Amino acid sequence: MTTTFNVPSRSEVSPANQAIFDNLQKMLGFVPNLYAGFAHSEHALGNYLALQSGKSSLSGKEREVINLVVSQYNNCLYCLSAHTVVGKMQGFTDEQIIAIRKGDAAFDAKLNALTKLTLSIAANKGHADAALLDAFYAAGYSKGSLVDVLMVIGDKTISNYLHAATDIPVDFPIAPVLSA
Repeated sequence: MTTTFNVPSRSEVSPANQAIFDNLQKMLGFVPNLYAGFAHSEHALGNYLALQSGKSSLSGKEREVINLVVSQYNNCLYCLSAHTVVGKMQGFTDEQIIAIRKGDAAFDAKLNALTKLTLSIAANKGHADAALLDAFYAAGYSKGSLVDVLMVIGDKTISNYLHAATDIPVDFPIAPVLSA
């Protein structure tokens, strides 16, 4: 028997999480279902948001590249849908988002190096292909950038896994399925 993992309402979460829900409501106009899912834990939502919003050497666009690549690799419909919306807000076109998800951002050499390295790291459980790592550095990234890439991969893996384990309903426009 499978237990349904519900999306908790504001009244079902702790006072600390209620305050976070209130802030999300003010900032986004709603509380995304996946964030609400984190609120089943007393501390997970606050901890996750702190990780997600931490300072980084990476731009918003670069972070979205990582979010899209990792979510595609992990086959997370929730995060693909959410980050398709956020990617558009960062200035990516629909075509560019699809290309990133396919692991090829040829429209921008620096982002392409990031895309390919991110996919290599995700697919090889942290072990990056040496040639892709060299290309990443040649594109202008630093050792600190690599650490920041790993932080975003970790952040996105957490949310991908939460969705995979709970199947919380997607409350964003559904991302298109990639053709083979």
